[in-house]
Amino acid sequence: MAVRQADINRVRASVSGQLGNRVMIQLDRGRNRVDIQEGIIQGAYPSVFTILIDKDEKKPPQLLSFSYADILTRDIRMKLC
Repeated sequence: MAVRQADINRVRASVSGQLGNRVMIQLDRGRNRVDIQEGIIQGAYPSVFTILIDKDEKKPPQLLSFSYADILTRDIRMKLC
């Protein structure tokens, strides 16, 4: 599947419009391993966006970063909570 710049721009605009909102992300870790976490979209930058995971009181907050192409290639899936 070829990722076009227009598709990346559309995803970037969508993520930027959701800054500060809580999302649930499903991460494809490979070999049939899937990790589901909930966090807040913290920042949107030209090549990546960040999500702050802070649900677990036992662990310190974790800042994850993803590229917009990760959404297009379905390495991660996001939905608003």
